[in-house]
Amino acid sequence: MKLRILPPLVMLIFGFFMYSLNLLLPFGNFDFFGRRELAIFLVALAFLVITIALFQFSRVKTTTNPINLKKTSSLVTNGIFKYTRNPMYLGMLLILLGFGLKLGNAFNTLLAAGFVYYMNHFQIKKEEQALMELFGKEYTLYCKATRRWF
Repeated sequence: MKLRILPPLVMLIFGFFMYSLNLLLPFGNFDFFGRRELAIFLVALAFLVITIALFQFSRVKTTTNPINLKKTSSLVTNGIFKYTRNPMYLGMLLILLGFGLKLGNAFNTLLAAGFVYYMNHFQIKKEEQALMELFGKEYTLYCKATRRWF
């Protein structure tokens, strides 16, 4: 599987688009009580989710590199992976949502949705194909039991 853009870079690109949209769009701004705190909570939750996922991968000594999935040695299905098949991408989405809340422009939710679409179409589907080749029926059963995002 060949990837052109690493997922953290995709997140940064979408974050840049969110920031640019906030600067250039003269409408769509919002504010509410606790917006700042909710943004901080989402980003903190994101780092917790990503850290747990990385820890689980390191514990079974499998790769976290989405470029070469042939080096994947184990299918992790417990812990946080029991609730989401893609906790690191979910964490990236939470970071974008928190950033969008900090910026306070409602149209940033469209860009966050664009991130989900991009990741599903260009990243996750390719990963799922590679994991299906590596783990077969075990991966199929895991996909039936656990949702892609949450």
